[in-house]
Amino acid sequence: MEYKHVSVMKEECMQALNLKNGGIYFDGTLGGSGHSYEILKRTFPQGKLIATDLDEVAIENAKEKLSEFDKRFMLFHRNFKEFNDVLDEAGVDLIDGALLDLGFSSNQLSTQRGFSYMDNQILDMRMNKEASLDARQVINEYSEEDLTEIFYKYGEEKFSKLIAKNIVNARKTRKIETTGELVEIIEKSIPVRFQTGGHPAKRIFQAVRIEVNGELSGLDKALIDIVKRLKKGGRIAVITFHSLEDRIVKNTFAELEKDCVCDKRLPVCVCGKKREIKLVNKKPITATEEEIEFNPRAKSAKLRIAEKV
Repeated sequence: MEYKHVSVMKEECMQALNLKNGGIYFDGTLGGSGHSYEILKRTFPQGKLIATDLDEVAIENAKEKLSEFDKRFMLFHRNFKEFNDVLDEAGVDLIDGALLDLGFSSNQLSTQRGFSYMDNQILDMRMNKEASLDARQVINEYSEEDLTEIFYKYGEEKFSKLIAKNIVNARKTRKIETTGELVEIIEKSIPVRFQTGGHPAKRIFQAVRIEVNGELSGLDKALIDIVKRLKKGGRIAVITFHSLEDRIVKNTFAELEKDCVCDKRLPVCVCGKKREIKLVNKKPITATEEEIEFNPRAKSAKLRIAEKV
């Protein structure tokens, strides 16, 4: 099937990576291969790419889309959080740059996997179709307390408790199987006067998707792992789409940028911590008005860049 996806801030990402011929680069979120294609094109003729994605469809699409670059790329049906294992399998020690685009793809919205609250689809939300946990299980099997917690923690939804209560009451009659059924419960749970700032189901769908795919767990460790295997002067660029993941990236970069963290009253450093990166941009880069007009999902994107020292 054709993989439909528009890469966000493509030019900004290429500039961020400071690409060079002969460099080795990692794209941890292959998606529609837009970023990967540009990396290979701009590092011609000797640049190499290692890329991962949880979606098998993305991997198969990339094999075709990147075929013109012959043997300059390696694709892995893996989570980017397995970065160290992937690099070891690829026989690579250090890399010149890494890119993570933490948004889910436009293609996934149209694949009947339950990511969209705009269409009536089977509740699924798995990026990796081989994963055991899906949205149906979360909605029908989690306790009211657990649902409340993930809705508030991952969706920052004010009406988390009421929505969770109404979901549990609804499933006593029959299982909630579709996105349409879930949306109906959410809309009935949120007073109309509070249904502003986008679709009322947006935050709950985000929360369930994060829970199903474990999107936030291990993100900080993955960033640290990548930085440790960057060459000096190598760069990591990360695009986030909501405050939860952006906060993790911001805080992890801040920790990696710190030098000694000893008590200032100590005469000498005993912690041994050394600064590992410098921030290329103190504030995140956002998409241009022109890009947002062409691709509205770019509106919430933030790009943070760091360089290995």
